[in-house]
Amino acid sequence: MGVGLPAAGQRRRLALTGVRGSVAKGRDFTRQALRDWGWDGTETAEDTLLLVSELLTNASLHAGGCHELVLMSGKVLRIEVYDGTTTLPRRDPAPRRGVPGGHGLHIVERLSDRWGADVHAGGKAVWAEIEATRLMSGNATGR
Repeated sequence: MGVGLPAAGQRRRLALTGVRGSVAKGRDFTRQALRDWGWDGTETAEDTLLLVSELLTNASLHAGGCHELVLMSGKVLRIEVYDGTTTLPRRDPAPRRGVPGGHGLHIVERLSDRWGADVHAGGKAVWAEIEATRLMSGNATGR
């Protein structure tokens, strides 16, 4: 497949409820999707893998675990991580330098073009989007 937009609306789902090593499995799943869609091998693709890791780690640490990872392609790559709590993520206003923790949502905010969370009946989905043009060009930040 040449570099460009994959067929609009492609959607991939990875069930993660009770899965050990969900962060690594989610990264591998995302890496394969990016490869299939012709969006691999760039700095932005590497940033995407970090973004997926952060979202999955946050769900594991703060929301009782990940239930599902969903990737959707089109004019944007949309990443959704589903968990079983309705507690919305809260960005630490001032994480301390050199101290572990509290940096995850700052990383999500920095690497994505948009992010947020949607509550649903069984919990919530924390999502992030990256413009496809960034994935095609490899530019690290869209800001």
